[in-house]
Amino acid sequence: MIIEILTVLFLSLGALFFLIGTIAILRFPDVYCRLHGTTKCDTLGLGLILAGLILYEGATLASVKMVFIIVFVFLTNPVAAHAFARAIYKHGVKLWEKSVVDRYKEQS
Repeated sequence: MIIEILTVLFLSLGALFFLIGTIAILRFPDVYCRLHGTTKCDTLGLGLILAGLILYEGATLASVKMVFIIVFVFLTNPVAAHAFARAIYKHGVKLWEKSVVDRYKEQS
């Protein structure tokens, strides 16, 4: 009974984070903010959904694979987003006009 409740809770929270990430794409002002919002929400949303599926599945080989997927996504998604943002910046896409700090410009 408790496992089912936790499974539903994790799956619901994961779906909520995916929804929040989708809203971030629509509401944030520039590509950098959108990328930041979606990266955070997608990483956490996928982690929560897979954690819920691990609870539902129990201790099986599929659960071990899902743990590896969680670790892989938690390590690669932020790195990929940073590389993508840096490439966008070097390509010349400007920051939002109300941005206060430009760390890449300070480093050049």
